Amino acid sequence: MTTESRALPGSLAPYLERARRSAAEFELDVDDFVPRFYRTLFGYAPGLRGLFPLSMTTQYARFGRALVHLIDGLDDPASLVPFLAQLGRDHRKFDVRDEHYTVVGQAFLAALAETAGEAWTPEVAEAWEYTFAFLAGTMQKAARAEAGPAWWPGVVVEHQRVDRDTAVLWVQVEGEDGPVPYRAGQYVGVETPQHPRLWRYLSPANAPDPAGVLEFHVKALGYGSVSRGIVASARPGDRWRIGPAMGALDRAVRPGRELLMIGGGTGITPVRALLEQLERDGGRPERVVVFYGARSWDALYALDELRRMTYRNAWLDVVPVVEEQPPYPGPQVGRLADVVTGFGSWGDCEIVVSGSPAMLTATVRALRVAGAAPEQIHYDPFVAD
Repeated sequence: MTTESRALPGSLAPYLERARRSAAEFELDVDDFVPRFYRTLFGYAPGLRGLFPLSMTTQYARFGRALVHLIDGLDDPASLVPFLAQLGRDHRKFDVRDEHYTVVGQAFLAALAETAGEAWTPEVAEAWEYTFAFLAGTMQKAARAEAGPAWWPGVVVEHQRVDRDTAVLWVQVEGEDGPVPYRAGQYVGVETPQHPRLWRYLSPANAPDPAGVLEFHVKALGYGSVSRGIVASARPGDRWRIGPAMGALDRAVRPGRELLMIGGGTGITPVRALLEQLERDGGRPERVVVFYGARSWDALYALDELRRMTYRNAWLDVVPVVEEQPPYPGPQVGRLADVVTGFGSWGDCEIVVSGSPAMLTATVRALRVAGAAPEQIHYDPFVAD
């Protein structure tokens, strides 16, 4: 079945709910399913293997996180539409075409059927057919409606190491299409010459710049990763490709309402971009509190700039947090999630959380336990790898 060969029913809700329940019933394990899906896909269409990087480890992790997010959201499909639309627009940079959706759908359903075994009844199969048609159709519709380029060319103009594992880079976007359109707090995909076909998602640390310069903070993660290649090997003159912007952390900014922002490590970048935008445009919340965390005091590389922002803005407070006790007083000491919730439930403000997947999971869970409602908490779970 293609994404458009079968008419969607007037109400998808029963089919989506049945698909969501079935995933729990046959105990879908994404760590097992994702490799199976890609094996099936490349068996159906070997030519598609060339669209992916040689190492699939990062791809497995990204697809697994996205799949969990999508399955969890099937009880509220309207909430998934913006995310799916972003995915559809973003996938244009991979040269994804309509016929690819067809074979992906066939492989996806075949891998699900193999995973489910006897639980793959005709009713479950029908539910997942409609579910995939909804997911893929929403992506295709957004991709077709997008008039902008699939990616923008850029060149590294400066590269600074701030410590052994962290670098700050400035990339000048070039070409007739102008600067990358994005909002403060969003993230973009980047492809570097060190790792062709392997896109890494990074959040610009600056608000949109009319000159088209993007500032990125990158921490090296794992041997052979894109981030390690950027930190160790990127040089001025390197040519990058930059994909369309994704994410919506800026929705947390509401005039007159307090804002809590929590950034771990290089997860401080969208926080800094949002603060820069607030300084520039006004319309800011009544009060902004930033908790900036790292393992050690020396790893809080962006603290000086954040403190300078507090000197200029009476509405801003910054609280540094470290896990290792420094030899002198100053920062809060402990796990970032525990320190934040130790100040209260934060139930009366909007909350932005940014950091590694593990940090996001721990912090969002702690906030929920402390009393924050899900709709208060804004985060992008698909940025860091």
